[in-house]
Amino acid sequence: MKKINQYDGKTVLVLGLAKSGTATADLLHKLGAKVIVNDRSPLEGNEQAEYLLSKGMEVVCGGHPTYIFDQKIDVVFKNPGIPYHNPLVQIATEKEIPVLTEVELAYQISEAPIIGITGSNGKTTTTTLIDEMLAADKKSPLIAGNIGNVSVEVAQQATEKDIMVTELSSFQLMGTDIFRPKISVFLNLFEAHLDYHGTLDEYGKAKAKIFFNQTKEDYAVVNADDAQVMKLSEGIQPFIVPFSTNKTVDGAYLKDNYVCFKDEKIISIDQIVLPGKHNLENILAAVAAVKLSGVSNEAIIEVLTSFSGVKHRLQFIGERDGRRFYNDSKATNILATQKALSAFENNVVLLAGGLDRGNEFDDLLPYMSNVKVLVTFGETAEKLMRTASEAGIKQLKHVDNVEKAVPVAYEMSESGDVILLSPACASWDQYKTFEQRGDIFIDAVHKLK
Repeated sequence: MKKINQYDGKTVLVLGLAKSGTATADLLHKLGAKVIVNDRSPLEGNEQAEYLLSKGMEVVCGGHPTYIFDQKIDVVFKNPGIPYHNPLVQIATEKEIPVLTEVELAYQISEAPIIGITGSNGKTTTTTLIDEMLAADKKSPLIAGNIGNVSVEVAQQATEKDIMVTELSSFQLMGTDIFRPKISVFLNLFEAHLDYHGTLDEYGKAKAKIFFNQTKEDYAVVNADDAQVMKLSEGIQPFIVPFSTNKTVDGAYLKDNYVCFKDEKIISIDQIVLPGKHNLENILAAVAAVKLSGVSNEAIIEVLTSFSGVKHRLQFIGERDGRRFYNDSKATNILATQKALSAFENNVVLLAGGLDRGNEFDDLLPYMSNVKVLVTFGETAEKLMRTASEAGIKQLKHVDNVEKAVPVAYEMSESGDVILLSPACASWDQYKTFEQRGDIFIDAVHKLK
């Protein structure tokens, strides 16, 4: 990692722990900073806080007391999920103290160039595709960021021979100052996280920070089919490389049933294992990013003929008596379920339901023509059943949970059907995470007799 001294002797507040906060505090301590850690969870039973306390850091737990700012604070590193209306963040902003996230620190110490991927949907799939394509061509990628591997931990191990492939949320990008990826990828922009950002405009500005420090020596891979992405990329410094599923562009596109890059046919769409039109967008973005990184067509083909999806994201589980099972538990909103349903032509048995956020499901109606059976669970079960009835779906079943939904869906299906878990809702009414919900689905599929 690069040796930096800008934090030596500085007082740094790390706000919020979890994986990223703990790793950030640990690194800052190594870099010579006086680290103050604040986490709202009580100290008792907080293993991460106790670990940092044992390292000699000041740890304040159980809330966000403003007296922390009675002493001079030079920099704040906050957990991305902590909102900007948090009282400590507000004080820092008023005092014009920089408020950063750990991806900024990761960039500062990384010896490796960075490919940064952002967007409302498809980030994890695209990040994983880029990682696997680079690996297939022996390019030494290191996957990091919002995908589960903390960026500051990965960056400490990165060398000039590596490439950091980093998934980036709007929350993370808001807390950047000099962060500069060699290749940025902006997939799409839809209404999401408005409780955090306030408006779609502010959400888009946060995403567009991925471009801010790039120069003419860098690249920006952008979705030519998304008007908002194209507007946000107007006037940026990096060389723009577009991708499109609808037209020929000077980048990655579809033509004559082939994935192409700059007049070169790479692979027939029929050879690609990963289902769904939305995944073709992810594939094109990944192809553009890796071609700019010098990856061979052979490596791209190797990945696209074997990669069946990221876990919980339209993940193919297997086939049983002619039924194909897909786990799309990551579909925690209507838009994601729309995309999942669009991936299949007909005969879908849909498993859906979860946390009730007060919304209706009318936006699913145009996408339910291929659904023959709906099995619902969770708080939104009745709302989903009303929507399904409006869509003309005759076979409806309400069950207690995902585990019970699987055998019911199997009994109500027949050979040739797709059994799809795509809840269109968050999981928190019944499960801690969407991952837990998806794992229960997978387990239930494997238990079918």
